[in-house]
Amino acid sequence: MTTLTASTVAAPTTRVPNRSLFRDIRIVMVRELKPVLRDPFSLLFGMIQPLIFLALFGPLLAGSMGGTLDGGVWQWFVPAILVMTTLFGTSATGSNLLFEFQTGAHERMLVTPLSRSSLLVGRALKEMVPLFGQAVIVIAVMVPFGFDLHLDGAIVGLVLLAAFGIGLGSFSYALAIAVRKQDWMFWVVQQTFLFPLMILSGMLLPLETGPEWMRVASKFNPLSYLVEAERTLFAGDVWSTAVLWGFVAAIVTGALGLTVGIRTMLRSAD
Repeated sequence: MTTLTASTVAAPTTRVPNRSLFRDIRIVMVRELKPVLRDPFSLLFGMIQPLIFLALFGPLLAGSMGGTLDGGVWQWFVPAILVMTTLFGTSATGSNLLFEFQTGAHERMLVTPLSRSSLLVGRALKEMVPLFGQAVIVIAVMVPFGFDLHLDGAIVGLVLLAAFGIGLGSFSYALAIAVRKQDWMFWVVQQTFLFPLMILSGMLLPLETGPEWMRVASKFNPLSYLVEAERTLFAGDVWSTAVLWGFVAAIVTGALGLTVGIRTMLRSAD
């Protein structure tokens, strides 16, 4: 009699790769950067606004109060333009997320094993890459016109802008998630906060000649501390008290923005 013996074959096991928050952030950041790398002209288009301000508003500022500004008009105005570029660029980043809501791309990202926190942090970090590129172009353009570059202060200044920009970009993403069913509200809220913050920071005109209530209001505006710190850094003074207050404002903004943004992102996945 023949006995049939059934051999037991072990089912192959699927090994789940170890997840890492930093790895997930890198994946999201690279994914978001690919369209920028494929279309580098978008970086140049983003330069139109700061270059217009430098070309048209700068000479007016030099003619009206160039002699009263510390270090000359370009040492005073160019750092402010870099802050303006960061402000406009990062505060509008939520519009990209709104587009992903419309196309369903965000929902597809939510079903991946990527951590929900990385979906926000990776996007926020991605925004710093084109902003750094634009900042380098602005500085390179203005050096032949008399802008005095202090490399150590410029590097610290870009780090400071990154900390602030990540926080502001996170707030922008949180706003986009909150108004995703009424996307027009995004631009209403963004514009409502954008211009008062910009004007009350002394970015375009010094507030010393303004009314008392504007000077008082600027004390509660974190952007005013950032602008003053950038001007101090690009003047070559890295260890000033103004720089310290600028880092406090940037770090607080970054921490609050990431906290609000990550919590909003986690709720959107429920």
